[in-house]
Amino acid sequence: MVDIKQLLFIAIQSSLKAGEEIIKVYESDFAVEHKDDKSPLTLADRNAHNVICELLNETNYHVLSEEGKLIDYSERSQWDYFWMVDPLDGTKEFVKRNGEFTVNIALIHKQRSILGVIYVPVTKMLYFAAEGIGSFKFQISDPSIENLVYLITKSERLPIDKQNKKFTIVASRSHLSEETEMFIDGIKTTHKEVEFISSGSSIKLCLVAEGSADVYPRFAPTMEWDTAAGQAICEGAGKKVVDYSTNSTLLYNKQNLLNNWFIVN
Repeated sequence: MVDIKQLLFIAIQSSLKAGEEIIKVYESDFAVEHKDDKSPLTLADRNAHNVICELLNETNYHVLSEEGKLIDYSERSQWDYFWMVDPLDGTKEFVKRNGEFTVNIALIHKQRSILGVIYVPVTKMLYFAAEGIGSFKFQISDPSIENLVYLITKSERLPIDKQNKKFTIVASRSHLSEETEMFIDGIKTTHKEVEFISSGSSIKLCLVAEGSADVYPRFAPTMEWDTAAGQAICEGAGKKVVDYSTNSTLLYNKQNLLNNWFIVN
């Protein structure tokens, strides 16, 4: 029997530890390397990956991470439960030093994301959710959180009542495609007042989950570890992450770890 509360607390602790490692590098004169796909890699990615894996390995579930993704499908397709991790989502934002990067940790069960944690190290904002528990937002002041019950009592349950009545669209700061711009133009024809905000990393999913944004269209490439944690947080808040090609929920642990286009609302 899976103890979802215990697993959620371990994931939260892992995200906070990873955040500490990321901030150490962020506040230094760090170097940037490039992966085979030309995307940036820093010491922060590697250090965050190591500390997350060290803690999550105690659960005896496999970890599939952006920094350790070369696991054959024939092996991972047999996993009933496993962790899907992006130790530093938004490396481009990290390199730009705009603060819009996150730690993403999700628990996948039979292709569905059932638990998600997203931590924003610069603002110390924590989002977390799990099936049967709900979706929450918490401003970290002391990283030594003793237990999940205390954390939940101090957190805001998502979604939060939206004060702004304008229809709000959130989209990528670094990857705004032509198709996304066309979608936004279509929204403007059906809503009198439309506000557009841009953000990096998985923060965009969190903005929909909390109610700050109404929709997040993503018509550009993402990987499964970019969205898994955010999807659990959105679904815990009563929102949907819909595969644009199938019109059904976005699924995980596919043979190809590249996501289809999707819409969050």
